[in-house]
Parts: sequence; C-alpha cells; structure tokens
Amino acid sequence: MTVTKYSANGNDFILFIAQEHEDRSELAKKLCHRQNGVGADGMVVLLPHKRYDFEWEFYNSDGSKAAMCGNASRAVAHFAHEKGICKEGKAEFLTGAGVIRATINGVYVVSDMVAPKILHKEIEEEGERWWLIDSGVPHLVAIRENIDTFDLVQARKLREKYNANVNICTLKEEALYVRTYERGVEDETLACGTGMVACYIRLHQEKKVSGQIKVHPKSGDELYVSEESGIYRFGGKVTKTFIAETLI
Repeated sequence: MTVTKYSANGNDFILFIAQEHEDRSELAKKLCHRQNGVGADGMVVLLPHKRYDFEWEFYNSDGSKAAMCGNASRAVAHFAHEKGICKEGKAEFLTGAGVIRATINGVYVVSDMVAPKILHKEIEEEGERWWLIDSGVPHLVAIRENIDTFDLVQARKLREKYNANVNICTLKEEALYVRTYERGVEDETLACGTGMVACYIRLHQEKKVSGQIKVHPKSGDELYVSEESGIYRFGGKVTKTFIAETLI
C-alpha cells in the first residue's frame, strides 16, 4: 500500500485513502511504530461521504481512535486538496467530533474547530487549578509562569485519572506557549492542535487574551488561534514529508 507522511508543526501523521470503514487499529500500531514502521503520532484514513468532501477515521499511534485532532485536520485538508477530493481551496469533512471546515492557501491551512465545551473549571491537583475543556477531545489546562519544566510523571497520572490530554501553557511577549502530553501517544508531543486551542479557550474565557494570538508548541513553530463570533480558528503551515510504499 502507498501512504503519505505529513508533519504539522512537529505533529506527524500517516495518510491514505480507502473506500470502506473497517477496524484498522492494528495497522495503525504497525505503521506508526517509530522503528519498525513508517513512524507517526497518528494515522488518518480518508473515506468517501455522500454529503461532505470526505470523512475520516483517526487513529493514535497506540491504535486507539480519537474523535478529533487539530493538526491532523490541517494536514488532511492539504492532502485532500492535492488529491482533488476537495476543490477551490476549501475542505469540508466529517470527523468523530463533527464537521470541520478548512481553507488551504499553499502550505498554509486554517481549520474552523468544532464548538468547544468547558467541562470543569475547578479541578485542584497538587495545589494547582486545572480546567477540563473539550475542544474536539478532552484537555486539562493549567496556566503557569514558566513551562520550561514539564513533569511527565504527573502528566501521565492526570491523563489516566481524567482520561484527557494534559497541557501546561504560559503567556509571554504577547504569544502563547504550550506543551502537551497526549493520550494515545502516551508521551509529550511536539505539537497538539486541539491542545493549543484548549489553552487559548481558557485564557480567552478568563479575559487574558482576545482576538487572535500567536501560539508556539514545543516544536518552536508559529501558529495562531483566533475567536470570532464564537468560532475558533486554528492556522499554520503543514509539510508533506514523503510518499512511501509499505509492505505492512
């Protein structure tokens, strides 16, 4: 089979087109394996849909399914545009979290994210206040003065306790900096789109940011998140890394 590898600011994905739904959990684990497979944080399968340009199946690297992934939404939109599945620089597709609309301008892709849900504002853990926000998938968010250190042991415990991704973020020089521990990958990743959006949502709700803001994940890349009339948008560059034939 032929697969295409994309990187969205350090968050990497294996993409391919299929015609029917099936359980591809084992395939995802094999293809996403860093040593014995292609290597990726996740795998996305594009499938035909009667109403939208396509729908997707999204798998984490451990074979588990996820409803939504912000960085993958941008990579997939670019891939679908190149393949002629969507046209005129617009993509509309169905995810487990709902319909995503994206705009493609060269390698720059902007996704309209699904409507967020603030699930809990008063989670106390080790003297720190966390918010639990569903921005397509659930995220715990803590605001700190400094995020140079990220306790992954604590993050793993919180991920297991709340079945959510875990984010720490800080505002510095009018930009938002975010680090994320992702479930399904079970480690810190270089970027997480829904995590960056979740952090922005908390700061926006607490009136610490407004309008559009630059966001930097661990990869150091520059993206942006914005809110207008209740719609949250997430934009940045994507990179098609390579096309590969695999015997897996």
